[in-house]
Amino acid sequence: MNSVTVDSLMSQIGNTRLTSDWVLIDQQRINAFADVTEDHQFIHVDEEAAKATPFGGTIAHGFLTLSMLSKLASETTFVLEGITAGVNYGFNKVRFLNPVRAGKRVRGHFVLDAHKEPRPGTHVLTYKVEVEIEGEPKAALVAEWVTMQMVG
Repeated sequence: MNSVTVDSLMSQIGNTRLTSDWVLIDQQRINAFADVTEDHQFIHVDEEAAKATPFGGTIAHGFLTLSMLSKLASETTFVLEGITAGVNYGFNKVRFLNPVRAGKRVRGHFVLDAHKEPRPGTHVLTYKVEVEIEGEPKAALVAEWVTMQMVG
């Protein structure tokens, strides 16, 4: 966690690329996500049937990869000093560029792109995000992720 003041946060806009640790996206995680979301499409959960696809095996749900941003950002992105709550605010853009095959590791790259304070103590931070797949030339996804932090 990168605890910062608002003043020091402003100097980070566009200047620092924060990179998370690698996280394994294994079949167990994919199956658990399928169970929670009730999305059991064979390409995600049927290892034998998925071998016959262009991917050669099962792949993670795009939304699983997207949902991993919380984990990837947890010890990477900026947290304002005095924070009382932090929440997802949304996305300006999300593009799924490359599937994550079961057994691959991913990591996130985050660049603070914008900061707004729409009302005193409420801070809206926008990050440009790329999720890298270990050993792959093309990212799994890119996004503009908007978060909100309340400082009390």
